[in-house]
Amino acid sequence: MNANKLDGKVAVITGATSGLGLSTARRFVAEGAYVFITGRRQKELEEAVRKVGRNVTGIQGDIANLADLDRLYGQVKKEKGHIDILVANAGGGTFAPLGAITEEHFDTTFDGNVRGTLFTVQKALPLMKDGGSIILTASSAASKGMDAFSVYAASKAAIRSFARGWTTDLKARKIRVNAISPGVVPTEGYNTSLGMSAEQVVQFSQQMSASIPLGRVGTPDEVAKAMVFLASDDSSYISGIELAVDGGMNQV
Repeated sequence: MNANKLDGKVAVITGATSGLGLSTARRFVAEGAYVFITGRRQKELEEAVRKVGRNVTGIQGDIANLADLDRLYGQVKKEKGHIDILVANAGGGTFAPLGAITEEHFDTTFDGNVRGTLFTVQKALPLMKDGGSIILTASSAASKGMDAFSVYAASKAAIRSFARGWTTDLKARKIRVNAISPGVVPTEGYNTSLGMSAEQVVQFSQQMSASIPLGRVGTPDEVAKAMVFLASDDSSYISGIELAVDGGMNQV
């Protein structure tokens, strides 16, 4: 019996130059998939392709730019002709407390996270195989009122809602749509998007660990393993869910 859970599958993972997306790409390839990964910055994208090492194509682009999405799917169509697994992972957020939220802050967050995720999925549909798997990256922040994070949290709550609505919209095609909600999982994004120093990330992780039943923060690879589960036949009767990978933080 073959141990590889994604043998011969074609996967697209957006926002995969670092963090959760990159870890997921590595896991998918280890399980037998061919992956297309995207990122906005060419240099980082090339580095990510090197890290994945095999069975990978990197395509530069921004999910908030619909022409970039068309180019992505044009290349996937040319190279592989179809998609079995789509991980709509690209997105990000920055801190801004109520009272200091600007139009730009709102527009950037919702364009990247909500609008970008919507069109990432919608434009993939002609290539998606019936019975395929779509995974949306949501966040534990959507269920937790964190300081100065309301716009990001609201954008991720929208993504959780998309998993429900699209499960219904795609039921005739037997395409499963699920959301994954990582908890405190330090990635490069904590330094870049959130602007934390390495020291601040350590302090934040220690502070948060006290409220996490498992007593520690998570790793990107732990999220990637959950992605493999939702991408594979191991989750064949699971659709429309939010899978929390948060050490129990939001569960108790």
